[in-house]
Amino acid sequence: MTATLAARSASGIRRVSVVRGYRFELVKLVSQWRVRLLVLACWTVPAVFVAAVGQQSTLPSDTLFGRWMLATGWAGPLVTLGFAGTWALPLLTSVVAGDVFASEDRLGTWRHLLVAVRSPRRIFVTKALASLTAILLLVAGLACSSTAGGLLAVGNHPLVGLDGHTLSGSEAAGKVLLAWLCVLAPTLALAAIGLLGSVALGRSPMGLLLPALVALTMQLAQMLPLPTPVRLALPSYAFIAWNGLFTSPAQTGPLLIAVVVSLLWAATATGLAQLLFVRRDFTNPAHDGSGRRALTAGTLPLVGLLVVTVVVVTVATPASGSGIGQDKVQHSVATAFAHLYRSQAEQLNRPRVTEAQLKAAAACTKGSVQTGAQGPGNDWRCVVSWHLPDVEATGQAVYQLDVTADGRYVADGDGPKEVNGYFLVRTPHGDAPNPLWQFDGNVELLSATPKG
Repeated sequence: MTATLAARSASGIRRVSVVRGYRFELVKLVSQWRVRLLVLACWTVPAVFVAAVGQQSTLPSDTLFGRWMLATGWAGPLVTLGFAGTWALPLLTSVVAGDVFASEDRLGTWRHLLVAVRSPRRIFVTKALASLTAILLLVAGLACSSTAGGLLAVGNHPLVGLDGHTLSGSEAAGKVLLAWLCVLAPTLALAAIGLLGSVALGRSPMGLLLPALVALTMQLAQMLPLPTPVRLALPSYAFIAWNGLFTSPAQTGPLLIAVVVSLLWAATATGLAQLLFVRRDFTNPAHDGSGRRALTAGTLPLVGLLVVTVVVVTVATPASGSGIGQDKVQHSVATAFAHLYRSQAEQLNRPRVTEAQLKAAAACTKGSVQTGAQGPGNDWRCVVSWHLPDVEATGQAVYQLDVTADGRYVADGDGPKEVNGYFLVRTPHGDAPNPLWQFDGNVELLSATPKG
């Protein structure tokens, strides 16, 4: 093959440009039936799902923002985003990026492609760009389809954030768009891992499964009580960190770290994949990758990147331990309660009251721990106290909390019934459950102390 390439070079035949190679690879990729099926599914299924849920009385309340799918169309794309980050996006990157090089090994077409393009580096760039384009098309389909389905089925109504404050339709639109843009970073990281696996493992099916397996491993790790620096050093945290956009003020610190970490993983894995590809021996038909040596060369740098990132996050931020402390939980619950109490008063046509007038405060314990409670668990209990103007008595309400390791929690009202029990209230868009009955919240893992 080397002689053939030299002869073609001597004859003055021009190399195929990156643009032409990119078009060729993109057409070849989109012509595959499974990719076409994925495109069709991503652009239609979310809209049908969100619209169908919007017509039901039972909601996926165990999913973040699921309890608001009957109240606003902006909850639908966020529910879809949560599902996509857990399952859809890892599978999409596996199907597209995890097979883009391995397919040539299965078909035995490397020699023909190299004779035509005459540059392994150019082949890598065109294939990487084609897979990136296909992945962006699939992600855009998920976002646009779920948004259209929600708005058409429910409408452009305000959205309740994770601290109980209300976002207008335009504010919710901007937050939803930014959230979907932020998850592109971890998606690119998984896509780069897919390219690396496709190059290193050749026709082995493990290359195709690598992004999904890596994503699953990281998701399981996020469920464990890991130290906060380790949690933020995993690119999978960016699939969760967008939650901080829906508080006021926005919890942007963890999100920015998660995005930067994901982009570093994407750049490192892509660079390793290119290095292995251009060093491959294409003259040997039996050689379909660099095997164990390539896998080791691709794995060790990523492990090193994880270690370095953990050290940098530890030194540069106040993150320590689980990041979930008693003061943070109390501040978050009290803030959300105050916002939601004001909304409830308006819905029940009671005298208007502001958060400053309520002076809500929460006293939280975890199990039998009264002071210094910390860490995730479903044994958190909070007693919220507040004052109404011109009323001497102090109101109190009890909540049971289930706090996950990533800082998200569900507060379940435990009385008194007339405050945080289950009953329907009339809203401009129809009857809805009492907003103080159950609500979602988020504890910022990075903040050293609660902000007032």
